[in-house]
Amino acid sequence: MTGTPHPAPLPALRTALDTELRVAARAWLDGALAEAARADSTPPDTSPHTLPAWELRFAAAGRRCGPEHADTARILLLAEAHPGPETLARLYHQGSAAERRAVLRALPYLVPGPEALPLVEDALRTHDARLVAAAVGPYAAAHLDRHAWRHAVLKCLFTHVPVDAVAELRQRARGDTTLARMLADHAAERTAAGRGVPHDLHTVLALTGQDRPQPPEEC
Repeated sequence: MTGTPHPAPLPALRTALDTELRVAARAWLDGALAEAARADSTPPDTSPHTLPAWELRFAAAGRRCGPEHADTARILLLAEAHPGPETLARLYHQGSAAERRAVLRALPYLVPGPEALPLVEDALRTHDARLVAAAVGPYAAAHLDRHAWRHAVLKCLFTHVPVDAVAELRQRARGDTTLARMLADHAAERTAAGRGVPHDLHTVLALTGQDRPQPPEEC
């Protein structure tokens, strides 16, 4: 119960995807990746309503590769294109839920620092379990501060996202008495309201090393 500490290497993603795709889809992906790789060397089109070819491929990945493979195809496209912060934010904010999820999952490959945290924070404000699950991956584990990370764990409980989705859960939860207190408070609220306490809450509480509420910290 640790979550995924690191994203899978890109070559491994490509190899696994190639074994799943049909011939036509694999040929389409080859062309899309070639276009994405040329993105840095291609002069930008100054037309206000024209998108680079690889971005059109990014949007079409679900239709051409199948919804079950779209995330991986889009991650590979983003890794080849190396979009800047503005492009990445635009793809996220203007994209479908599936496209936003792919952007979130691609962040560990694209952004070494905390610059993309606004995208993670936006996803954590939604009630879309798919986006929340993508937002608590390796990038969040590396860059969310302790306060925001604790609330991300609680958001998983609120939206019924399995805590297995939280990268480095065991490492970050260990010895965290503040998180333990927050979990105990949440459990008490649910019990008082006559609602069941999710099993995942007990799992995370055990990872903190606490099995009961802690007294408030003195200021």
